[in-house]
Amino acid sequence: MDKQKAPRKRTQTAVARPAQPSPDRKPHVAVIGAGMAGVACARTLLQAGMRVTVFEKSRGFGGRMTTRRTEFGGFDHGAQYFTVRDSRFARALLTAQAMVRPWSVSTVRVLDEFGHVLESAPVPTEPHFVAIPGMSGLVHHWAQPLAHPEEHGHLPAHTHLETRVHHIERDALNPEQWQLRVEGSDGGQRVLGGFDRVLLAIPHLQAHDLLQASGLAPDMRQLLTGVQVAPCWTLMVAYPNAMQPGLSTLGPQWNAARSTHHRISWLARENSKPGRERIERWTIQASPAWSYKHLEDDPERVKAKLLKGFAEITGIRATPPHAVVHRWRFAQTQVPLGRSHLYDKATGLGLCGDWCLGHRVEDAFVSGLELALAVI
Repeated sequence: MDKQKAPRKRTQTAVARPAQPSPDRKPHVAVIGAGMAGVACARTLLQAGMRVTVFEKSRGFGGRMTTRRTEFGGFDHGAQYFTVRDSRFARALLTAQAMVRPWSVSTVRVLDEFGHVLESAPVPTEPHFVAIPGMSGLVHHWAQPLAHPEEHGHLPAHTHLETRVHHIERDALNPEQWQLRVEGSDGGQRVLGGFDRVLLAIPHLQAHDLLQASGLAPDMRQLLTGVQVAPCWTLMVAYPNAMQPGLSTLGPQWNAARSTHHRISWLARENSKPGRERIERWTIQASPAWSYKHLEDDPERVKAKLLKGFAEITGIRATPPHAVVHRWRFAQTQVPLGRSHLYDKATGLGLCGDWCLGHRVEDAFVSGLELALAVI
């Protein structure tokens, strides 16, 4: 009788990757960017039963809806509020009613460039809303299934924070899929693969540069050349000493202003927003033109100039115990793409962001939603 041959040992591969999707298996989608557009996109894909992995170079979710936390309270140093015009956005907000409050703000308009002449602004034609305890609260709430899938029925989701994607290429083990070369906050390099779709929810110039560095999607890159997004320098100041008996606010009695001042276009008293700390705090945003002109200036010089403009408009000349600036390179869309998203079904590459439609929070949500629906 022949002797039975011993079974051959199998060699184990270094990286296990999912198989090419079959008709009964949903694709694995990589979403790069965890602001409003990225979270809306990733959450919609997850709800459709797809496997989703989110990559975000920052420490958390939010993008320009982030909230800067300080010992004096929070600052909404990006998006200040949002409006609701799209019925789908309105329905989505019903899932986050505990996180949203109307902001009945008293607003003025600064008419002369030096901030000397004021008039009451017209009554808003639509309600203004804010998230609590800061603008980042809404994105964080919607991102919970992505950040903590084990707490939501072990959903097929994973999130890599403080992880920058610097190259997109065909998967080494399956050329019909994609792999991403990423860098962590510690400088460590990794390759993560097995993605059937790769969706970019980042500023248009960053998307352009990533696609160009990867040698991908020349037609998409060409469409991005017409988009224009302005930068914004933002100043955050706090006056804890203003909290004294009989002194409810410091300076003007209005809580927000749109300005034609030669440096400043918007000011808002943060503590006037619902669900905020009471300490007197202001967020001051420079105009797009001034921000562009001084984009590479030293932050201390920018702070001094914006403090001077703030004093001219508000009359508050006391030196704030807390004053810091933040530079947004991509803040306000001047010329949008003109469509809600870009998606190439043949390659599985897509782009979304507020810059597709405008600069409002709702624009970001709609863009991410419609890209997800195109993928589904």
